[in-house]
Amino acid sequence: MPDAVTVAAAQTKSAWEQASQKHVREYDALLGEARHARLLLVEEELLASVLRQRPEVLHPQSGHGLDDVALVRAGARSVLGVDYSPTAVAAAQQRADEMGLPCRYIVAELPPLPMDDAGTDLVYTGKGALIWLPDLDAWATEVMRVLRPGGHLFIHEGHPLVPLWSWEENHVRIRPDRSYFARSHVNDTFPALGAVEYQWTLAQIVMATRRAGLDLLELIEHPEPFWKPADTVAEAWSGRLPNSFSLLARRP
Repeated sequence: MPDAVTVAAAQTKSAWEQASQKHVREYDALLGEARHARLLLVEEELLASVLRQRPEVLHPQSGHGLDDVALVRAGARSVLGVDYSPTAVAAAQQRADEMGLPCRYIVAELPPLPMDDAGTDLVYTGKGALIWLPDLDAWATEVMRVLRPGGHLFIHEGHPLVPLWSWEENHVRIRPDRSYFARSHVNDTFPALGAVEYQWTLAQIVMATRRAGLDLLELIEHPEPFWKPADTVAEAWSGRLPNSFSLLARRP
């Protein structure tokens, strides 16, 4: 009989595959966005010295792939995107081919990462990725394995406190159905559809990278969220609370 993690993973995979149809329905709009895609300013600043070296990039949980376009535009030599949604992978590959970009996409579930040992210079991830990983230590160990010596891990991600904030226009409340120290909860924003997300604390994320052997270079918390639902205004985004974070680490 499947265990709870296996059942949750299957539910989440199904939810993401359904939600990824959005990348097909809105293909033309996303193609238009891709023609002007850039990394966030904080990403450009933290990755400036890394991208000047023209790295080969691995992007696990690559989704729609717009960040890959931005990485190439910022200096990456090539990007390999990995996602477990065949729909997302096909749409991202079509877009990259149409734009003539050195981006390649494959379908795979993580971990393990589909790459040889010491096969890449930069692992770039985040913006809604870590919450779908049931085992951070296994993931971090794989990141360490595929990085070349001196290679980097970069994460720009929603702050682990974000699932606790209510999205009210004039007040900030902690949701009574959420806990910072819970193992998981059912996602009710995107993709929803019964997807189960994991509630990792900031300490758990940082320590997973350290246990894997990576050296922490930067850890910055930001008041700005990386994503806001359309037509939603929330006091939680007024600048008083953490809504995202950036992490830069290096393989010795």
